[in-house]
Amino acid sequence: MIASHLLAYFFTELNHDQAQKIDKYLYHMRLSEETLQEVSQRFRKEMEKGLGADTNPTASVKMLPTFVRSTPDGTEDGDFLALDLGGTNFRVLRVKVSDNGLQKVEMENQIYAIPEELMRGSGVQSILVTWTKGFKCSSVEGKDVVSMLRKSIKKRGDFDIDIVAVVNDTVGTMMTCGYDDHNCEVGLIVGTGTNACYMEEMRHIDLVEGDEGRMCINMEWGAFGDDGVLNDIRTEFDQEIDMGSLNPGKQLFEKMISGMYMGELVRLILVKMAKEGLLFGGNLTPDLLTTGHFETRYVSAIEKEKEGLQKAHEILTKLGLEPSHEDCVATLRICQIVSTRSANLCGATLAAVLRRIKENKGVERLRSTVGVDGSVYKKHPHFARRLHKTVRKLLPDCEIRFTRSEDGSGKGAAMVTAVAYRLAAQHKARQKILEALKLSHEQLLEVKQRMRIEMENGLGKETHAEATVKMLPTYVCSTPDGTEKGDFLALDLGGTNFRVLLVRVRNGMRRGVEMHNKIYSIPVEIMQGTGEELFDHIVHCISDFLEYMGMKGVSLPLGFTFSFPCQQTNLDEGILLKWTKGFKATGCEGEDVVNLLKEAIHRREEFDLDVVAVVNDTVGTMMTCGYEDPYCEVGLIVGTGSNACYMEEMRNVELVEGEEGRMCVNMEWGAFGDSGCLDDIRTEFDLAVDELSLNPGKQRFEKMISGMYLGEIVRNILMDFTKRGLLFRGRISERLKTRGIFETKFLSQIESDCLALLQVRSILQHLGLESTCDDSIIVKEVCAVVARRAAQLCGAGMAAVVDKIRENRGLDFLKVTVGVDGTLYKLHPHFSTIMHETVKQLSPKCEVTFLQSEDGSGKGAALITAVACRIREAGQR
Repeated sequence: MIASHLLAYFFTELNHDQAQKIDKYLYHMRLSEETLQEVSQRFRKEMEKGLGADTNPTASVKMLPTFVRSTPDGTEDGDFLALDLGGTNFRVLRVKVSDNGLQKVEMENQIYAIPEELMRGSGVQSILVTWTKGFKCSSVEGKDVVSMLRKSIKKRGDFDIDIVAVVNDTVGTMMTCGYDDHNCEVGLIVGTGTNACYMEEMRHIDLVEGDEGRMCINMEWGAFGDDGVLNDIRTEFDQEIDMGSLNPGKQLFEKMISGMYMGELVRLILVKMAKEGLLFGGNLTPDLLTTGHFETRYVSAIEKEKEGLQKAHEILTKLGLEPSHEDCVATLRICQIVSTRSANLCGATLAAVLRRIKENKGVERLRSTVGVDGSVYKKHPHFARRLHKTVRKLLPDCEIRFTRSEDGSGKGAAMVTAVAYRLAAQHKARQKILEALKLSHEQLLEVKQRMRIEMENGLGKETHAEATVKMLPTYVCSTPDGTEKGDFLALDLGGTNFRVLLVRVRNGMRRGVEMHNKIYSIPVEIMQGTGEELFDHIVHCISDFLEYMGMKGVSLPLGFTFSFPCQQTNLDEGILLKWTKGFKATGCEGEDVVNLLKEAIHRREEFDLDVVAVVNDTVGTMMTCGYEDPYCEVGLIVGTGSNACYMEEMRNVELVEGEEGRMCVNMEWGAFGDSGCLDDIRTEFDLAVDELSLNPGKQRFEKMISGMYLGEIVRNILMDFTKRGLLFRGRISERLKTRGIFETKFLSQIESDCLALLQVRSILQHLGLESTCDDSIIVKEVCAVVARRAAQLCGAGMAAVVDKIRENRGLDFLKVTVGVDGTLYKLHPHFSTIMHETVKQLSPKCEVTFLQSEDGSGKGAALITAVACRIREAGQR
């Protein structure tokens, strides 16, 4: 018993000593973590070179676009044919993919041999880009092999096939694994050869046009190092293998890690050590000296846990040697060092790929899956574990799963085709739905003409009552001329917040406008209480502001921006038609709001104010811009709501007596279409939004163009797409079902040019929507279509207005400025441009300038008051 323990101890020590000697001898093949980090960084630089248009021609890692733009999402369905040509045999596969709630793939295949004379002849029709693996077919290399295959099919004439995709086995591996694991975005092969692919952001691929979405890149990483960047870690054995290969100086990285060369590396080390008398008593045999006689499968066999030394003995004996126990231990250690270096180098480059994906996504912790195939990865007892360990060591901030591919080259080609078919069918279905939201030039002209008819109806005394576009007189009869001066108060009531402003207007050399303001909230109980309570609260706020400005007791002219529907009978009289925006104060509808304000001032008995004008924010916007630009005689708001106003000839304003001069008309154009005149362009999504709104059947035009509703239109479209399985893999989240969850501000953010798709995904995640890159592109497209239609409709309405002004004046050509305000116009990245283009196309006889208003509702009210005071003073003089 003691003797056996001593013997075991002796052999352990002997094994340890022998292993240490080998470690020392092969010191340069044992790479430190620092070296692996350096290799990873160098590979990252090579990737950048391959992706750049200028640097790609000289890059060793070619980073080839595959035009595969999406991975499987599990909803693929259909029957597909796959051809697999990658060696002396050729396979034809029938792959049936079904999505009946249970993802399922069924395969049948037939293998055909390719005769030597055809492999080296003059025109095999195949699916290859360059010949490798013994193929030397002279008239095919450099040609479009898909075209050649199509010609051969046509020539035969007894069947027809739609060739959808040509892929390599690495991409096939990623797609096969991606069908079972939707996080799979990397493919890796470590077998006879080695390669990798991954999903890259389109914005980084200079060789392909387009910035949106992702595309699979076939890295061709075997050529890493061909430019000399690995020379410091290549050993004499690597150099000897390269010199004896069919392609010296090429595929240097592949020669350090792949199965084709691993056994040969071990053989060269054994030969050198034997020649130096360190192994086999200095003996060599013809078999050991023959290239290729130490196969890579021997490395796998020798490294098996329990039988490794025995296998080493058998293999070495088969090579004609008489190995001692020490020789077997040494051979085992050499195999370990060679295969570990291979796994480590593979892990270092893979870490570079995953680090890039992590940075592309902008996430703190990447969760991703690598699909892997290849005989070395699958059959070597420790290669996979060592590779995983290296990746995790180099990427501690990532969670990486590795999943083995089953038949990536055959099934994978079918999956690429299945994905392409799914994407094409889904794209067609989505475009059909979105088609209703895309308006032609003819349709926009028709909208313009209908708006013009509604405007005439609103202006006419007999037609006004039934008109939907009310064309309300504002009694603002002049725009600023620059001579206005004085201090004015302005009140701005249009929502839950209320502003009081002091506006100082100066003329002459110091011409300009200076403003001071304070914001006050209006509690819900006051918004929905009595009219007296509401106006007493407003007067209390004015009193506080005058005290705050040190002006208590001062009497100033006041302009009142009251952004609710009013029927005006004079500049300082406004009858409230109806409350909106959550206000329900009793005793106000049908009353003059200026009187209600004056009564509240008198009740307080603290100060007196001269209420000169009551205006809405659209008129205020026109006046603010009119102060800067004398050509400005149109106001437009495109924000939460939408409205327009313009200077109309008095002779056309039949509701007001008098023929001379002009008056600003508040169009209240949000109600355009309430008569049904827009029904032919309203979609099912517009109807759904209208039906569930607070005022069904009312403000139909506003519901198609304003910020309050665009997000809801988008949400309804996304819901429809998801129900049809065209988005979010057919899974509707509870958040998406919530009305109002998709705010219009998200449209502006999502369509922002500087926003990468990963930020679109983060917005969707915030909404509880788990999205893929493809989903993000679709959501972005829906936002663009909805916003574009809104801008075009707004432009069609504005074209009707400027054309009317031109015709009123009998001009062949009109030069006019439109003052614009509103969050949608200001914040959306493309709305204003599209609207301007539409006006230009629909009103070619008008040169329209758009001027953004700064604080039209406050400053505008003061300027109207200033103009009114100027005119009043001139009249008194």
